[in-house]
Amino acid sequence: MTARTTPTERTAAASVVRPRNSTGHTVLSTGIGNAAEWFDWGVYATFAPFFSKQLFNPANPTSAILSTLAIFAVGFLARPFGGFLFGWIGDRLGRKTSMTLSIGLASAGSLIIAIAPTFAAVGAFASVVLLIARLVQGVAHGGELPSSQTFLAETAPREKRGLWSTLIYFSGTIGTVAGVLMGAVFTMVLSKDQMGAFGWRIPFFVGAVLGLWGLVMRARLKETEIFEEEEAEIKVARVKPKLWAEIVRHRKQAFQVIGLTVGLTIVYYVWAIVAPTYAATALKIDPGQALWAGVAANVVFLIALPLWGKLSDRIGRKPVLLVSAIGAAALNFPMQALLKDSAWQLFIAMSVMLVFIAASASIVPAVYAELFPTSIRTVGVGVPYSICVALFGGTAPYLQTLFTDVVKQPWMFNGYAVLMAVVSAAVVLTIPETRAKDLTS
Repeated sequence: MTARTTPTERTAAASVVRPRNSTGHTVLSTGIGNAAEWFDWGVYATFAPFFSKQLFNPANPTSAILSTLAIFAVGFLARPFGGFLFGWIGDRLGRKTSMTLSIGLASAGSLIIAIAPTFAAVGAFASVVLLIARLVQGVAHGGELPSSQTFLAETAPREKRGLWSTLIYFSGTIGTVAGVLMGAVFTMVLSKDQMGAFGWRIPFFVGAVLGLWGLVMRARLKETEIFEEEEAEIKVARVKPKLWAEIVRHRKQAFQVIGLTVGLTIVYYVWAIVAPTYAATALKIDPGQALWAGVAANVVFLIALPLWGKLSDRIGRKPVLLVSAIGAAALNFPMQALLKDSAWQLFIAMSVMLVFIAASASIVPAVYAELFPTSIRTVGVGVPYSICVALFGGTAPYLQTLFTDVVKQPWMFNGYAVLMAVVSAAVVLTIPETRAKDLTS
């Protein structure tokens, strides 16, 4: 626990703080880096049907796509390590440093996929290269969200923190939509042979370039005032909080992060990321049409995000979180039943679910930050969040495909998703209302 200082010492500590970032610079730097990392993850799911037979044995297409999705899940297993590593960096060296390093690492992972050799050229080694790249991206993405959302939460005016926090999923969705849109365009202008030969590599090259741009933008940021004041106080008091002791002391909040995340991460990855791929591979909807439906539904999601964020600044975080979790649980089965063989059905089902998912996605970055003190705000969120996303979000696409194509019991996965959404709703009842909380207290 950080020792408090006298008012005189606090004034002296605060006087060393450098000028702050402009709103535009903060939004652009945080947004472009976040969008670039989400673009990397989104294009993997979007282009999986095209490159799965290039990097795995094409003799068994079902096995190839399942293997591709399995590596998608394995990449999530690296997230907890990334959450701890970049969380530690963020709480010890600064939010800016953590954000900058994470986007650079993500860019490297995307480049590795872009130049990966094919199964025809090197056999099983192709899958090893893909695995390495996904682990690199997993570590980077495990640090990206806690670092960027902590930076944003500490920068935002506290009475507008809910609205500002929507930038995380808004910019991320822009990256995801860009990847899906790229897939839709490519399926129109390139043949299947061209997509298999080189088309699927282009988005990963683009992701690498976007990552480098994000790195440059973030390197020019200044640290948050809240973090610098905390560090200045620690120097004056000469007492540095012990990281592990602080994590243990706030274990209740860590479990609350997991509970709040578990339902959101499953339904988000199923409906916002993987739904077009699932529709194309399992339901045999035209891949191009499925991708366009995904783009349109994510635009609906983008519109909903700031509306929910602004509402939370007026009525509180808990009511919005409850509407999200209960709505997603109640509508999951009906929307799955609606989704059969049409791209219009896919658009309607995705849009309805994403409106309710947006309620949680818009404000959880603010809620997470409001649960923890400055000294462990990044790692306190990063570790439990990454563990939850790895165990539940990363495995969701694989489990959905497994229960649908292999077990032939899709209702089992849908029931699992509903149950986790109900768990999140229950956890919402255990957290305090944190709207407009002073993050320096």
